[in-house]
Amino acid sequence: MIPDRTPGWGDAWPAPAKLNLMLHVLGRRADGYHELQTVFRLIDLCDELRFTPRRDGQVCRANDVPGVPVAEDLCVRAAELLRAHAGVREGVDITLRKRIPMQGGLGGGSSDAATVLCALDHLWALGLGDTALMSLGVQLGADVPVFVAGRNAWAEGVGDRLVPLELPPADYLVVQPDCAVSTAEIFRADDLTRSTPPLTINDFLTGKGHNDCTTPVVRRHPEVGEALDWLGQHGQPRLSGTGACVFLPCTLAQARALLAVLPARWRGWAVRGLSLSPLRACLEHGQARQEAGKGTAGV
Repeated sequence: MIPDRTPGWGDAWPAPAKLNLMLHVLGRRADGYHELQTVFRLIDLCDELRFTPRRDGQVCRANDVPGVPVAEDLCVRAAELLRAHAGVREGVDITLRKRIPMQGGLGGGSSDAATVLCALDHLWALGLGDTALMSLGVQLGADVPVFVAGRNAWAEGVGDRLVPLELPPADYLVVQPDCAVSTAEIFRADDLTRSTPPLTINDFLTGKGHNDCTTPVVRRHPEVGEALDWLGQHGQPRLSGTGACVFLPCTLAQARALLAVLPARWRGWAVRGLSLSPLRACLEHGQARQEAGKGTAGV
């Protein structure tokens, strides 16, 4: 639902999760990263951030986030990067409410960073625009730009070269097995396929595509394989990113029915696929109201 106004200081700003509907590893680059092809699908499972201004120029995390030291927090790093880039003197307190599981392949940390960049660009009245914010975002992580853009996308490179992609409506059951997966470990794995032939967007839209990370993840984390097998009784599940979360396309009714019998050691969510992220909806609503105000001011 489109919000009735753009959030302000102290209000909740959304940071949505994503699914990788496919993830192909085409090769290893000279810089040590991998050449990828993937499809990002935004979903309505969201973290929530709030911002409070500080006059002392400090960027502080206002609440504890278990397992994330402040020095490694992408929210703090994003705010500091934006301040340095734009020459901002003000500081900010950042409160983060986590709903997206960490090390689950759902992009929570990258989405949080994108929300920080977009929200503070608005709250500090910087007006940098998406291109500049996406350029800053890729310094924090390859997935950050897609969350700044706020739309489903075909992605290449390290996941930062984006082509907006219209996807049909779809809902999913997302399951988090009882483990966490290190992205760095999987991309270092000897058994990761690094020679998948490139696809075209049309290839994907006609049903081709898989996740090259599935084999190394399952070998190192059998719990992920168990979750895929369990969901496989009801459809064609897939790993998201480098895991640990897996997902099954299904109706919301089917997802809720499966949640009722989900093994107790796992967590799960019935989610809707989005065409526009709630963060982008917040910002575009505010821009539309500004333009409308300019139009009526001259009448």
